[in-house]
Amino acid sequence: MSIDTAVVLAAGEGTRLRPLTHNRPKPMLPAANRPILGYVFDALVAADVERIVVVVGYERDRVQDYFGPTYAGVELEYVVQHKQLGSGHALLQARTAVDGPMLVVNGDRVIDTSIVRDVATEFESAGAPTMAVLERPETAQYGAVVLHDGDVVELVEKPESDEYRLINAGVYAFEPSMFAAIDDTPRQAGELALTETITRLMDQGRVRGVRTEGMWVDATYPWDLLAVSDEVLARGHVESRRARPGERAEYDLDRADRVWVDTDATVHESAVLQGPVVVGPDCEVGPGAVVGPNAALGQNVTVGANVTVRRSVLDADTRIEAGSTLIDTVTGQDVRLGAGTVVPGGPADVRVGREVFEGQRLGAVLADRVVAEGAASFAPGTLVGPRARIGTAVRASGTVGEGAEVVR
Repeated sequence: MSIDTAVVLAAGEGTRLRPLTHNRPKPMLPAANRPILGYVFDALVAADVERIVVVVGYERDRVQDYFGPTYAGVELEYVVQHKQLGSGHALLQARTAVDGPMLVVNGDRVIDTSIVRDVATEFESAGAPTMAVLERPETAQYGAVVLHDGDVVELVEKPESDEYRLINAGVYAFEPSMFAAIDDTPRQAGELALTETITRLMDQGRVRGVRTEGMWVDATYPWDLLAVSDEVLARGHVESRRARPGERAEYDLDRADRVWVDTDATVHESAVLQGPVVVGPDCEVGPGAVVGPNAALGQNVTVGANVTVRRSVLDADTRIEAGSTLIDTVTGQDVRLGAGTVVPGGPADVRVGREVFEGQRLGAVLADRVVAEGAASFAPGTLVGPRARIGTAVRASGTVGEGAEVVR
């Protein structure tokens, strides 16, 4: 592949994923047991990219401190978007760091290497701006694409009609002249969207759309992280990275049962792991615990005796004490749940901002540093903000604010 530089757009907050994004950007949320952004880097490295420019912004230290200056031997250079003024504006921040053809990739979606390679191949063949296009039954929350003989002839942002079947996958290839084209694009409500510039390029010449396949999963709302984890586990994309990004993981793998256990994890001989399940580094799974199916334990997670964890994503340093049950649950980092905690699982009607989403399969979302005392329970669809404390034998429901204390 002749394109050796990629720009990854990782500056966004992900407001619809609150409360999990109170303290970190969307690309750093977990897909199974590691950050979404790690999968993006993996796809680029496997496509022979030699240099990655990362556009950071909201809570940028969380990205830079975690990944550092290199990833799997590939240089990471960080540039800052100080105000989130659209995807085009984000790309513009990389202008001084790029002097040749570039791949441009959204940093908040899990992607396959095949998508990156397909875009690069088409770009090199056609000599025109190129974007990845995927077929999906639902296009309303993504940009729809209309193709004619491989040329993009229409982009429709968040279409209201169900007639569209192709979406913009957020993987592009451009010449450096794209920066000048963004400069020439009028702002809309003070923002510069990359798709606005692409539309202008369509009017001036060709923009190619390459239909591609492969893993492409996105989390728009908190419950989507469960679906993302399901997809990653189903495809076995968990051999990945350890505590130090860029190093290969060492997992004991039972391929028949799809059980991945890091060699630094401890699983009691009486515990049961039901695949697909991944147990990350430094985890401890106690006696009589049942973990899985569709469960992902991040680094240094402790699952106590006789705990049940099913279809859940438990992020780093989460501790679940004895006799608890977690179903359809997402935890942030450093969450502490006392003995006998119960999250019975969905479906539920979940309020995100001013919208209510009916029938979502979600037990609870517990953001960073939530503490629940013994015998606490959570109604289906509960969202708990960072540093909230749930008292002994309390039943939490709805939305619990950041730092709130709920007592009987």
